[in-house]
Amino acid sequence: MSEQTRETGGSPLRRVVVVGAGMAGVQTAVALRERGFPGSVTLIGAEPHQPYDRPPLSKAVLLGKSEGSAFEVDFEALAVELRLGCEVVGLRPGAHELDTEAGPVPYDVLVLATGAEPIRLPGAEGVPGVHLLRTLDDAERLRPVLARQHDIVVVGAGWIGAEFATAAREAGCAVTVVEAAERPLAGALPAEVAAPMAAWYADAGVELHTHARVERVEPGEVVLDDGSRLPAGAVVVGIGARPATAWLTGSGIELGEHREVVADVHLRTSVPDVYAVGDCASFPSGRYGERLLIHHWDNALQGPRTVAENIVGGATGAPPAVYDPVPYFWSEQFGRFVQYAGHHAGADTLLWRGDPSGPAWSVCWLREDRLVGLLAVGRPRDLAQGRRLIESGTPMDPALLADPAKPLKAATAR
Repeated sequence: MSEQTRETGGSPLRRVVVVGAGMAGVQTAVALRERGFPGSVTLIGAEPHQPYDRPPLSKAVLLGKSEGSAFEVDFEALAVELRLGCEVVGLRPGAHELDTEAGPVPYDVLVLATGAEPIRLPGAEGVPGVHLLRTLDDAERLRPVLARQHDIVVVGAGWIGAEFATAAREAGCAVTVVEAAERPLAGALPAEVAAPMAAWYADAGVELHTHARVERVEPGEVVLDDGSRLPAGAVVVGIGARPATAWLTGSGIELGEHREVVADVHLRTSVPDVYAVGDCASFPSGRYGERLLIHHWDNALQGPRTVAENIVGGATGAPPAVYDPVPYFWSEQFGRFVQYAGHHAGADTLLWRGDPSGPAWSVCWLREDRLVGLLAVGRPRDLAQGRRLIESGTPMDPALLADPAKPLKAATAR
C-alpha cells in the first residue's frame, strides 16, 4: 500500500492516537484497520482494565451473571497498541503531542473518544455508601450491595436509574427512586409519553418519589428537602452525565455549551488533525437542522466508521464522509424493552400506536408528513421499520400510522 500522508498534506501520516478505550475508541481503532490504515494505532485508556462494553454493567455484570464485558477484539492481531491505566492530562496541538501522566505522546492524527462522566450528587462526594454506575469498578462495588439485599435509594429516574432499579428489584432489594422532576425521563420525553412509564415503578414494587430533592445523605438514611427520611443501606446516583473534556481546557479545541467537543459534519474538531467521536462530541445534523449531542451506545458504534473513513480517505484525496445518523438507543427496564429512533424535538405531530397502559405500544413523531422520531415499547418491528422510514424521509399517512394493527411500512402516503 502506498505511503499515506497527513490530511493537511506534507509529512507521512504514520501515527493515529485514540484517547478513550470505550466503545467509540475501540471501534475507531478497529475501523482504521478494516479500511487498511497501515500506520501505527495507539489506544489510550484511563482505566487499567481490558477495554469493555458498558451496557452489561447495569444488567449481567451487576447481577453476577457475567464477570465482565470485555470487547472481543484481538488488539495484538490488529497491531493496535494499548496503553491502559494511562491518564491524559493535556493537549498541545502545535506540537502534535498529548500530555499524559507517563509523559508526552506524539501523534499525526488524534481522535478524541473520552466519552462522558457521571454527574455527582452535590455534597455526597466521598460519603460512604454512595455509588455511581459508570465503570466496571462501580459495578463490582455494587454487586455485593445487591447480594446483601440492602434498602437502596436511587437518585434520578432517567434511563440508568430505571435500569439499576430493575436490577436491584431482581436481586431482592427494597428500592426507592427519588426524582427532582415531576415524572420519570423528564429531560428525554414529553410529559404525555413519559407519564405511563411512572406506573412501571409501582408494578415492579419500586417506590417512586417525584418533585423530590436530596437534601443530604446520612449514615443509613437519605434526607429529602421536605424533611422526610428514607432508609438507605446504599445510595446510587444516576442524575446524568457530561462530556469528559476538562483535560482539554486551554488546548484550543472548541467546546460547546455542555462542555462537549464541537465537531463538524466530518467529525473534525476546530484544531487540524484532531477528530472527536461518541459521547464527548456534538455534530451538526442536516437531517434535523440542529447540533446533536448523543450519549448512547449506537452513536459510539457508528461515528468511528466516519472518522476512520475520513482519516484514511484524507490521505488519498477522497471526498470526506459526512456523519448524519438516525439516532438510536434502547433500554431494558421493569420487564419491558424500550427502543427509540430519531429525534423528536422539531416534530409538529404526535401519534400513538396502541394503548400505553398495555404491554406493547409505540409513539410516532411527525414533522409535516415525515416520520422524525419513534419510541417503541415491546414493538421491535415498529422500531426496525420506523428507523428505515426516518432514514428515507418517506411521506406517511397519519391515519394509517395510528393503526397499531398495520405495519409501519404499510402506512406510507399513497
